Amino acid sequence: MIRERTGVSYGEADAALTRANGDVVKAIIDLEEKAKQSKVKEEFWVKGNELVDKVKELIKKGNVTRIIVKNEEGVTLVEIPVTLGVLGTMIAPYVAILGGLAALVTRCKIVIEKREPVEKHKDGENEM
Repeated sequence: MIRERTGVSYGEADAALTRANGDVVKAIIDLEEKAKQSKVKEEFWVKGNELVDKVKELIKKGNVTRIIVKNEEGVTLVEIPVTLGVLGTMIAPYVAILGGLAALVTRCKIVIEKREPVEKHKDGENEM
């Protein structure tokens, strides 16, 4: 349950459960708080006709947790939550929307959120 909700490894889930004395809800809250602290945002502009290909490329890389597409005025057009368990069929509706948007706009800003790599402690355990 923890892995599905947070996208962490078995080891990270086990460590969170240990820290929370077996309380699943506390473990999930702990992991979500740590995930918020470790997110990095990047922004860049793409031409409308490059939008779909760029988003597909970002999803394939696998280290992106959220993709936000904004118009030139900064208005959010679509937000795509990308989790470790996402299948292509779940992303398909977003890609279809992006295809329609690409035909209507000349430029879009893509904002991506990434998780920073988990740092190792000196004793070799993950920080999360």
